[in-house]
Amino acid sequence: MDMRVWPALLVGVSLLFGMSASAQQPTQPTPPPAPAPEYGLPISNEQAKAAAAAAIEEAKKNNWRMAIAIVGPDGGLIYFERMDGTQNASGKLAEAKARTSALFRRASKVFADQFAAGNTGFMSFPDDARPIASEGGIPIVVNGKLIGAIGVSGGSGQQDGVVATAAANAVK
Repeated sequence: MDMRVWPALLVGVSLLFGMSASAQQPTQPTPPPAPAPEYGLPISNEQAKAAAAAAIEEAKKNNWRMAIAIVGPDGGLIYFERMDGTQNASGKLAEAKARTSALFRRASKVFADQFAAGNTGFMSFPDDARPIASEGGIPIVVNGKLIGAIGVSGGSGQQDGVVATAAANAVK
């Protein structure tokens, strides 16, 4: 072998090992998610109506047609409202998003993100416990307790999330 090849070969091997060593550097661990809120007493009808009113106000402000479902901590429907012109499927979707957020104590977007990342294990849950993987379901938390959840459907996932967030923030 030509003696001029050895230095080039050594440099190449050094670079290769240097890159693999840097690729194996430990990464900072991801902090654990905040604990889910404890369940509280169910949302009152008055609170549910206030949440729905805030959702409708936000939807109208943006010229979106939405269906709004508010459920208690057990996922049972407390209040429902559907704006004129909302697509027919939105009512069932809104209720499913709200139920997902109440039963799992987290936003339904968490499941949408998991599905997008390829984690579909939750799809094997029984039908009555299967979450919906779509943005627009938000837990309603008052004084650190989950009193219910809101589900919104009718726009894009992001639009549904904006309206649901406005509604959840309106409940005191």
